Formats: sequence, structure tokens, C-alpha cells
Amino acid sequence: MNRQGARDGFPLRTVGQVRQWVEAQLATPEPDLALLSIVVGQLEHQWTAGKVGSGPAAESTVGLGGAGAASGLTIEPPLTWPLIEASVAKFESIIRSYCDSLVLSAALSAPENVSAIRALIKHVADIIWNTLSKSHYKDRPHLQSIYSYLTGNKLDCFGVAFAVVASCQLLEVPHVHLALSEDHAWVVFGAEGTETAEVTWHGKGNEDKRGQPVDIHKAKTSWLYLAGQPVVCDRHMEVAALVSSINPAVSANVDSVECGVLQQELLWLLYDHGHLSKYPMALGNLADLEEIESSLGRPSCQQIFDQAIRVNRDVYANHHVYPYTYQAGYHYRLKQYKAALKSWANAAEVIKRYCYSKDDEEIYKEFLEIANELIPHTVKAASLNPQAYSEVLQDPECFASILQFYDGICCWEEGSPTPVLHIGWAKPMVSTCSKFEAEVRARVEIPKEASEDKEDEEEEEEAEDPTTASTTSAKKAEKNPPPLKKVYLELHSAKMRGLKDLLCAEKLNTSAIQLQLTAQSQTDVKRPPWTTNIDDAAFGGRPKRTRRE
Repeated sequence: MNRQGARDGFPLRTVGQVRQWVEAQLATPEPDLALLSIVVGQLEHQWTAGKVGSGPAAESTVGLGGAGAASGLTIEPPLTWPLIEASVAKFESIIRSYCDSLVLSAALSAPENVSAIRALIKHVADIIWNTLSKSHYKDRPHLQSIYSYLTGNKLDCFGVAFAVVASCQLLEVPHVHLALSEDHAWVVFGAEGTETAEVTWHGKGNEDKRGQPVDIHKAKTSWLYLAGQPVVCDRHMEVAALVSSINPAVSANVDSVECGVLQQELLWLLYDHGHLSKYPMALGNLADLEEIESSLGRPSCQQIFDQAIRVNRDVYANHHVYPYTYQAGYHYRLKQYKAALKSWANAAEVIKRYCYSKDDEEIYKEFLEIANELIPHTVKAASLNPQAYSEVLQDPECFASILQFYDGICCWEEGSPTPVLHIGWAKPMVSTCSKFEAEVRARVEIPKEASEDKEDEEEEEEAEDPTTASTTSAKKAEKNPPPLKKVYLELHSAKMRGLKDLLCAEKLNTSAIQLQLTAQSQTDVKRPPWTTNIDDAAFGGRPKRTRRE
């Protein structure tokens, strides 16, 4: 690649200078992914490695005392061009020396040949994979950059996918881009971006899938692939993915403020240039950073969380879960419990589009934490505070949000070969519901099935005596107390529809609720009726989107 001018601005002595240098890279049609990943990775390493327990680390993790100081935050020692240039040359040497010239020439001579391009992508993925140390590094921080690859031969699954795309850019293979779900990454290619290729692992034992198209059944039903609604990146969005992947963790309980400031500054840069406009998770990361240290004259973190949700709905047909869990976490931290319950319910509304599978481990853990820790803590905290008690435990809308949350989980389980709900889910659910008085629970109106309506009509006709009907009506009219406001809630899962009378009864039958909630759901895999139909041939590239231009 032509890197003429990339050295301009070096040495980089402050975060502000890094921002200016990255902005210059974004001004080009083809930002150099390898170069950017090395620079950002070097800074992340410099600010997070080996700092635990040292005096400077403790000082570096305190607040800045105002966002105005961010750009002037110093880089010590400064980042010099010879160091970066040597790293870039090392990466280029690895890729070019291991790349089979025949495979490369076949792809470059016929860029419309899907088989030739797929063979090259697999070949590049094999080069990256085979030059890594022989271990998986799931959930280990600071392994997502090419800097990590060059200095320790280690990459996480995102890092492998990013390195493959950066390598293809280096080799000047056109139209190879990153596709991202909320827990996985793969590659799309072809002039229309309609071809897919696995290049990294998810879980254990999946490395042999490199080069294969995304499994169409999983693509349709699994949260891992977002049912054909992933974030499909252009080159500038790939830079956004790199920035969004920055991890400021020094330890489990300490973050590097320098790293967080760099990420915040670069995300705002990308935001200003429109490169986050289709990237809900990056917006969520930016909002989280703004909650920690707000930037003068910028949208509030609440506004950014709301924007992420709008993008999810308008661009991705509401297939992403994390925009809602990001927002819920924000409300929860502020003790805005009703809003948090509603956001968790909205997250479960998304997950009901999918069929649960073993690939969904990360989102399963997320929902388990919500169900077993966050919601119970919310209702417990509300029960101890008179104002919160009134706002939460006496509000049927909050009870409806909890039912909606569990309804989404039950829908996720339906049609899956693997059960989701067990007694560990059921006990906290019953305990949570029991905190709401019978009068409040009864104010949640759940529509009856058509068969139930017919049975009720027949019973009323049999019970009504024409000679006394008018007298009874008159007596009812005399009392006529104003009815309490009811909340309408439609349930979609068979389990929750079967539980509706038990949940709204004056006294909760704990054993019956737990038994029905944990009953084995159907195990023959079929697509639930509320999931989106996807054209097999269309999946894999630019997804069909509902979008506002």
C-alpha cells in the first residue's frame, strides 16, 4: 500500500495529535487498517500493560476534572514513526512471504470469480491462524489489534477477522469487508458484498470452518448472526470497529483513563464524519464513555443511547439486543427502575426473534444476569424505598415489563433443541412477581385465546336469567366506582400464555408456576412465526434493511 504522508504528524505526543493523525487517515478513500491497528494497539498496550499496583497507574485512573483536558493528555514516551514503520513492515513481510503467489494472482486476475476470492480469503485466514500461538484466548483483554499479533502472536476472534480484512487490503484484493454481529465476526466479499466466509472461531473446535460460507440455517435463526442483519462495514466503519474494540482495562477493577479518553475522542471523530450512523454497538460504547465523563456541547449519553436504538430499528429491523441492554444499564445505575425494566423487556422482545443454540452463550449469560440479579435487585431496592415502591411495585406497567421480559425468553426457547429455562430461572421469577400485590398484578390485562372467549360467552349465556338481568345491571350501575387503569399486554409464548391466570391470581401458586415455567419445550426445531423471513440467496452481504435515507 502507498503510505506516503502517513508519517506526517509524528511523533505523536498527545491524544489530540493522535486524533488529528487519525482524521487525516479517514480523509483518504482507503484508510490503512493495519497501520491504524498497530498505532492504536501500541497506545493501548502502553497505557494498560504492567500498571497494576504502581503509583502512576493509580494516578492515571482518576477523573480528568473536565473533558477540555482530554486532547492535551500526554503520551509518554511519544509514539515515533520508525517504531510504527518497523511494525507495519513486519506485518507486511509475514503476509506477503507466506502468501501463495498462484492463489493471489488467481484472485487478482479474476475479482469476479467467487471461488478464487474465497480460496484467497481462506488462505489468508490460514496464514493468520497458523502464525498464532497454539491457544485460544477467549475473554482475554488487549488481543484485538495487529500490534498484539506482532508482539505476542496472539489474537482474539475479532482480532483474527480484522487481521484477515487488513491483510486482504494489503494485498489489494477488492471488496473484502468485515461483518459484525454482537458476538461474532466474519467476512463478506464480492462486488455486491453478497458472499460470506468464516475466517475466525466462535467457541472451541470451529477453526476448520475457515473459508466456508456462513451456515444458512444458523444465519436465519441464530442470534449469533442476527438473522441477516449484521453490521456490514465499509473501510471507514472498519476503523470504527477497531476503535470500538479498544479495551481500557488495566485490571478487573481499574481502567486506564488515557485509553478511555483516546477511545472517546476517536469515537466522536468517527461520529462527526457519519461513520457510526449504522453502528449501534459503537454508539453504545460512546454513550457509556459519556456517562463517565461528558463532553462539552455534545449530545447527552441518554440521547446517544436513544440514537443507537433508532439505528437498530431503522437500519437493522430491530434485530440487535445490546442497544437495549446498554440503555437499561444506564437507567439501572441512575436508579430509574421503571425505565430499566422497560428496556430489559425490549431486549427480550428482540431475542424472541431467534431460536436459542449453544452458540448464544454470551447473550444467555447476559439475560441470566438480568433475570437472576438485576431485576431482583431492582424490586428489592424499590421495596425498601417509599417513593420507588410507589413508582415500581404499585405500577402495573412495571409488572407488565417483567412478564414481557420472560415472554421473550420463553419465545427464544420455543423451537430450540436446547431448553433455556431451569429452576435457577424460575425461583427468582416467582420471587420477583410475588413482590407485586394481587391488585397490581390484576391490572395487567392479557387478552384471551379465541377458544377461551368462546367458552366464556357460552358460560355467560347459560348463567344469565332474563328476569333478573335488568335488576342486576341496575345494582351494578348504582355502585359504579371508577375503574383503575389497566395495562394491556399481549403474550406470545405458549408457556407465558399458560401462566397468565396463575400470575394474575390473588395468591401466587409458586409450585405450579415453577413447574410450568421449567417444563420441557418442544424440541423439534422449527422457525417461530415471529421471526423474519430471509431469502437464502440474499443472505450474507448487504442485508435487507428497513432504512431511512
